[in-house]
Amino acid sequence: MQRRQFIQSAIGTIATLPAWQPARADAWPSRPVRIIVPFTPGGTTDVVTRLVGNELGKSLGQSVIVENKPGAGTVIGVDTVAKAVPDGYTFGTIANSFTANKTLVKNLPYDSAMDLRPVALMGLSEHVLTTHPASGLKTLADLKKAALTKPGTLSYASFGNGTSAHLSGALLCQILGIDMVHVPYKGQGPAMADLIGGQVTVMFGNWPEFRGQIASGKLTALGMATLQRSQFAPDVPTLAEQGAALESNSWQGLLAPARTSDAIVQRLNQDVNRALASAAVVKTFHEGGIVSKAGSVEQFAAFIRSEEEKYARIIRAANISVG
Repeated sequence: MQRRQFIQSAIGTIATLPAWQPARADAWPSRPVRIIVPFTPGGTTDVVTRLVGNELGKSLGQSVIVENKPGAGTVIGVDTVAKAVPDGYTFGTIANSFTANKTLVKNLPYDSAMDLRPVALMGLSEHVLTTHPASGLKTLADLKKAALTKPGTLSYASFGNGTSAHLSGALLCQILGIDMVHVPYKGQGPAMADLIGGQVTVMFGNWPEFRGQIASGKLTALGMATLQRSQFAPDVPTLAEQGAALESNSWQGLLAPARTSDAIVQRLNQDVNRALASAAVVKTFHEGGIVSKAGSVEQFAAFIRSEEEKYARIIRAANISVG
């Protein structure tokens, strides 16, 4: 009897508790804001997040804490954001993998459209297709000829299965009608090291990290993966100029849990855009070869949809899986 009364009392207490309500924009933020980065520290995504986060802290009047939560191809970190209380105190940085995973990963623990909402695009690092000098390749035509002469003997490295470098390599093979072996690595650093050492033939890599190796002669640039000449590498021909009109890059943007209020999302979007225009970010982006991508919430949402469609086409055409 006492046990039944206790349970009924507990149920009654729970029923009278106030329902969770979104934070009001005029009262937000009243405590530190957390940004989850689903990558290890030190990479471009982490650096961009911390740089922008530092500026956000000034405009928000609160500390912005960056928490690295890598694993499962960014799924663990993104899922943490999707399941966070949507009170305006937890956000997440995403990159290309977020849009590729929608097609690539079976049984995602979150619904990318229903559980998360776009906030702002931040930056973009253009990719350059490179090779090691000993390969003897100088142009895209050289690569195609070599691949057709010895099918299946050339290889391309990537940051890992399902990454932008992997999918862009697969797309290049489709466009040129060639066959190259994909060699995935756990990050760009190890892949670059083996590329320099001649263990793999080519690789799509972030211009900011690869430009020094190209300038020193340790790597040869076959072309920029941009449709127009890059402001950071105007002397390097594009792949489009050489007959392969593809764009490859690494980008970073912010998401929020789906039920985060419109007012807070719009406020943070405006603050991110202000951060991107700040002297510190403009200087660092320019020196680092990163393109600023300020814009509205709606523009970022459209960008995400276009990236999802692009990667879905590549993945299905190449029959790529991560199992």
